[in-house]
Amino acid sequence: MSGAHDHAHSHGACDSGSAGHGTDKIRLEALVTDGVHRIGEHEGPFSIHAVGIGQAGANIVESMVRQYGAGGAAAEGVTSFAGLAIDIGAAELAKVSAAADEVASDNVTVRTVDLPALGNAELFSGLRRYREFLKNEYPRYYWNPNYEPWLPNDLEVPAAGSHFPRAVAKGIYGVDYYTGGEVAIALDEFAEQVLASPQTPLVIVAFSLAGGTGSGIVVELARHLSNIRLGRRALVLGLGILPADADPEELKDGRAFIAINELDCMVDAEKNKGVMTVWGDLYKNPFTAGFFAVPQDAVVAASEDLDDAHAKIDNGVAQFALRDGGTHLYESIKALNWMNVPADAWHPATRGDQTDAWINLLAVGAPPGTTPIGDEIVASATPEFVEIRAFGCGGSAVEATDAALAAKIAPQVGPNTLTFDAVGEPALAAFVPRLSKLDLALFVPARESYDALGWEEKLMRHSWLLDLGVLLCEPSTRFEGVGGECLLGCACWVVVPHAAIRGESEELVLAK
Repeated sequence: MSGAHDHAHSHGACDSGSAGHGTDKIRLEALVTDGVHRIGEHEGPFSIHAVGIGQAGANIVESMVRQYGAGGAAAEGVTSFAGLAIDIGAAELAKVSAAADEVASDNVTVRTVDLPALGNAELFSGLRRYREFLKNEYPRYYWNPNYEPWLPNDLEVPAAGSHFPRAVAKGIYGVDYYTGGEVAIALDEFAEQVLASPQTPLVIVAFSLAGGTGSGIVVELARHLSNIRLGRRALVLGLGILPADADPEELKDGRAFIAINELDCMVDAEKNKGVMTVWGDLYKNPFTAGFFAVPQDAVVAASEDLDDAHAKIDNGVAQFALRDGGTHLYESIKALNWMNVPADAWHPATRGDQTDAWINLLAVGAPPGTTPIGDEIVASATPEFVEIRAFGCGGSAVEATDAALAAKIAPQVGPNTLTFDAVGEPALAAFVPRLSKLDLALFVPARESYDALGWEEKLMRHSWLLDLGVLLCEPSTRFEGVGGECLLGCACWVVVPHAAIRGESEELVLAK
C-alpha cells in the first residue's frame, strides 16, 4: 500500500486552542500536512463486522461476504468478518446465505434472520406487553397506566417481502426481540463474536434512510447492540444509504424527514442529552464511531439503471470497509474524531461528541475521473474538509475527479487526495465529514412532504420513541416550544426545541 505515513511527527497542532465543535483551519490542515489520522504502528489490526437491516443493509452484507469469496479487495489483510442480515421476508436474505455458502474460510461467519410478519392478533398480543418489556430493560421506566400500542387496532399487517411502514417494522422487531425470538439470539451471538475478537473490532450497522424496514428497526437495534450487548466498548458506525433522485415517487413521502430527525436526536450530543434527560441513558447515541451517509445520485447518473447503481454502491461500500484490513475505514473514523475532539482534550483514545454536523458523506461507486457526489449537498453548504482515496487509479483520473468534485463543493481544506496501489478495477472514495441535516438537499423537500401528511400517516412513518408514547417530529402538547407530541394522554416529551427538529428558526415556527 502506498501513501504510508511516518508517525514521528509532533502533535503541536493540538495546541492551537481550537474547539472540536468548530474545528479551526490549523487543525484541519494537520490532516493534510501531518496526516494525524493515518494509522499508527500501535493501531490495528482490525476485525470487521456488519449488521445489515432491510433490503439495502442485507445487500451490503452480501457484498462484503462476496469480497472474500471472489478474492476481491478484502482477500488480504482482514483478520475476521462476522455478518448479520435481518429483514422481514427471505428474498434478500437468501442471497446473503448463498454468498456465505461460497466462502470457504473460518474467518467468515454469517447469519440471517427472517423476522416473522406476525398477524394482527399475535402482533398486538406482544405490543400490549411493552410496559413489561421496557421495565425489564430499564428499571427507571415509568409504568404508564394509560399505555396503548402505538399502532391502530385495525392494522392489516403487510405480507412478508412487502413494504413495511417504519412504525410496523419497529413493532415486529420489538415483539420478536423482547420475547426472546431469533433476532435476540442472533444479536447475542454477533456481540459475542465482536467482543471475542483478538483484533480491534469495527462494527458497521447498514440500512437505507428511505426504506421502511431498515430505518424503522435500526433505531432500536443499534441501542440494543451497542449500548446493551457491547456496552459501548466497540466502535459502532451507522451507515445509511441516502435516497436518490431516481427513487420511486412513493419513497418521497416525508419518511426521510422523520428518519433523519430521529438520527439527529440520537447522534447530535446536545439533542441526545435532551432525550436522555427524560428517558435515561439507554437512549445515548449508540453510534460510537459516528454516522456515514452514502449518496447515490452520481452513481445512478453513470449507471445503466437503478439496480446497477445499487450494486456498484454495495460493492464500493464493501471494498472501502474491508480493503487493506479496514485501514481506510478506521482512518476516516479517526479523522472525524480528530475534528470532533477539542484540541485541549485530544488523546487518541478519546471519543469526540458529535455535533449538529453529524452527517459524514462516504461517496463510493462512481467511475474514476467523474465526481463521486451529485447534487446531494445544497449550494450554501461549506464543508470543512474533503478527502479522496484513489485505489489503482492513474494520475489523470485522479486529477479529473478532483476537478469534477471542485465544481460541486469548495471545502475549507482539501480535497486531500491519497493514492494507493490496488489489484482489480480502479476505484475511488470521497469522504466529506461534518455536514448538518440542513446541508442535505433532500431535507427541506422531505419536510414539506411530511407537512402535507395526515396525522395517522405521520404516525406510521415514525419509529424511535413510539413505544414511549412520543411522536418526535410533532410539537409537545404539554410543554410549549419543545418536540415530542404525547400519544398516551400523559406528559411525554423530549427536551429538544421543536424548531431545532424542524431545522427552522424559532421565530418562523411560532409564526406558523
